[in-house]
Amino acid sequence: MSNNNYITTSGCLCGAVTYAIKGPLRDIINCHCSMCQKLHGGFGPHTKASKANITITNDSGLAWYKTSEVAQRGFCQNCGSSLFWEPFQQDSMGILAGTLDDPKGLSTMGHIFVSEKPCFYEITDTCPQFLESSDGQLDGDYK
Repeated sequence: MSNNNYITTSGCLCGAVTYAIKGPLRDIINCHCSMCQKLHGGFGPHTKASKANITITNDSGLAWYKTSEVAQRGFCQNCGSSLFWEPFQQDSMGILAGTLDDPKGLSTMGHIFVSEKPCFYEITDTCPQFLESSDGQLDGDYK
């Protein structure tokens, strides 16, 4: 996790959605689920932060899509950048790591939903892999 006092800035490709995150970010979990494949063209590299520590500084392009009874996804309606995964019953929110302006100090900590991974790439690192959710077995990855 990153330093508690650090401010991380982020945003979409066109700048119509920008945000700042105060405090720690969870290391990256790569999600290989079918929804992430449709949204990102492959796996989704997600970090996570407390919702209370995320400040949207420009929401002119922000739109939300409810993908299940569990969560919604935030994206820019102008440029299409995928930005957030917001679970309804958690106090934290997933953030697409590629949207961070400076992701220093973060590294991949695991892979989830590898049972849904497409055949066109291999996972070659030594991080833990879970067929479905990690069910909280990875630090900061809640059910």
